[in-house]
Amino acid sequence: MTRDELMPQTAVITDIRVETPDVKTFTVLTPDGKKPFMHKPGQCAMLSVPGEGEAMFSITSSPTDEEKTEFSIKRVGGLTGYLHDCEAGQMITVRGPYGRPFPVDTEFRGKDLLFIAGGIGLAPLRSVINYCRDNRDCYGRIDIVYGGRSKDDLVFYKEITEKWQNEKDTGVYLTTDKEQDGWDGHVGFVPGFVKELGFDSGRTAIVCGPPVMIKFTVSNLLDMGFDKTQIYTTMEMKMKCGIGKCGRCNIGSKYVCKDGPVFRFDELDELPDEY
Repeated sequence: MTRDELMPQTAVITDIRVETPDVKTFTVLTPDGKKPFMHKPGQCAMLSVPGEGEAMFSITSSPTDEEKTEFSIKRVGGLTGYLHDCEAGQMITVRGPYGRPFPVDTEFRGKDLLFIAGGIGLAPLRSVINYCRDNRDCYGRIDIVYGGRSKDDLVFYKEITEKWQNEKDTGVYLTTDKEQDGWDGHVGFVPGFVKELGFDSGRTAIVCGPPVMIKFTVSNLLDMGFDKTQIYTTMEMKMKCGIGKCGRCNIGSKYVCKDGPVFRFDELDELPDEY
C-alpha cells in the first residue's frame, strides 16, 4: 500500500445525478478537474466530509472512463444524508483505492459472464459491467439479471435501457418485487427469476445484493449446476478503515479490506460461521 492510498486528498463533487428516490450518483474530481486516482473494477474508496464523518463506498465508474470517478450512494444515515442534501461544488476528501478487485483480466477473460444484482447491489457491479463492455472482444456473452422493489428503485435505469439492452451478445433481464402501474416486465424476486431463466452452468456468475438475495441466488445457482469456483461476490459493506488496522472487517484469518472485498464462494467456505 502506497502513501498516496493512505493519505486523504482534497476533492470536489462536480455533478450529482438522481438515480432513484434514495440513490444518487456523485462525480468526484480533484480541484484541477482530474480523476483522484486510477482503480480496478470492484475496488472501493473512502469519502469524507470533515465534521460529518467518513465511509467506504464502491467506485461505480469503470477504469476505462478516463474523465471522471463516480460513486452511487444510497441515503442510509448521517454522512450519506449530508451528501444527498449537498449541491455540486461541495468539497470533500477521498482516499484509496482499496481492496482486491474482480479478476477481469485473468479469470473472467474469455468467459461468458452472468451478472446478478438486487437493489443498490448493482452499484459495485456497474464498474465491472462497463469495463467488460469497453473491452468487449475479451469476453463472451454477457447476461445481466437485476431486480428492485419497484421500477422506481432500479438504479441506472436509463443506462440499462438505452445502452446495455441494445448491445450485441448481451441480455438484460429486469424484475420487480411486485406489480405496479406502468411496469409490464417480469414480477418476482431475483433468486427465483434466475432459476426461471435457466442459464447454463458453463459461465462465471457475479452476484451482489442484500444478503438474503445472495444466499438464495447462490443456492439456486448450485442447484443449476454451477460450482462455487464459478461464483463471485463483493463484501465491501464490511469494510471500515480500508487498511487492515481497525479490525471491523476481520473474519477469521481474513481482512475484507485486504483479502477482499471480492471473494470467490469457495473461499468463503474457509471462513468461520460468524460470516
